[in-house]
This record gives sequence, C-alpha cells and structure tokens, in this order.
Amino acid sequence: MAEGRRRLTAHAAAALLALAALTACTPDPTPTPSPTGFASDEEAFAAAEDTYRAYIDALSARQTGDESVDPLDFLTGQALEDAINSDRQLELEQLELSGPITVTSIEPKDATDYSASAHACVDMSQARVLDASGTDITPPTREDQFSVDIEAIWTGAGTLISQSTPSEQQC
Repeated sequence: MAEGRRRLTAHAAAALLALAALTACTPDPTPTPSPTGFASDEEAFAAAEDTYRAYIDALSARQTGDESVDPLDFLTGQALEDAINSDRQLELEQLELSGPITVTSIEPKDATDYSASAHACVDMSQARVLDASGTDITPPTREDQFSVDIEAIWTGAGTLISQSTPSEQQC
C-alpha cells in the first residue's frame, strides 16, 4: 500500500510540474508559425509573457471551478499534447488539481521572427492534489515554486505556447 501511495504521489507531482489542464480533448494540428511583424524583441517577449500569464490565469481559474475558461486554448504542439496526457493521467489516477497558481516572474531568453522563449517562475503554494474522496494528497516535499522554460509561437490564430518544460534554473 505504501508503494502504491508513493507511486500515486509521484504521478501527482509530475502532473503539477506539467501544469496539467483539467480538460481532456484531442489536440489540434500544430499551426504553422508565421512572422510576428513586431517592431522589436521586447514587443515579441511582451506578447509571449501576456500569453503565458493568460494561460496560467485560465489554468488557475479552471482549477478553482470556473468552467467558462479553457487553458488548452493557449497551447499548441508539444505543450498541448503534454497537458492532455497529464490530464488523462490525473483522470486515470482519479486525482484532481485544485487551487490557484500564479506566475511570479518571467525573464526573456531569445526571440526570432516567429517565436520567443522565456524562463518563468510559478507559485504552486496554494494548489493541491486531491484524491477521489477529496482528500489532500499533495506530496509534502513538493516545492511551492518551480521553474519552467516556455516557448511561444505566433500563428494565424495568434500567440500560443508550444513548449513548457521544467527548468534547472532557480526561481
């Protein structure tokens, strides 16, 4: 039983790190990036930051019960696939993520004509992993802050997060 609980909390921790969205669906094809037309790298980074913050806000709203927003609307490519897979794993394990998540900082890294990458620090201190009975099984060793590298691309549909991976960089 203890081994099963450790495996369960390991899956839950992985799901938190992946910022799993709580809506399962089939991913849309990855849009083809298009030139941004931005006047500067700063303008491109601002669009990437705005999109990532909007994604985290939508994820947080969904986790606090607001069904009117869909965090998946801000994702494409690998980020979308990872979120869907994490959601499926949560469903399989009969787990739920609950509580708000906030972005504490975003630092620009690189920009091209069609993408921008950045490092983000995310506060998960109020987010919890709940089992099927509603019991909080958040791993006690889980860090409240975590670091993630993101890439945003510009498409005909607007700015979308295409990658979101845990980072070694400290917050």
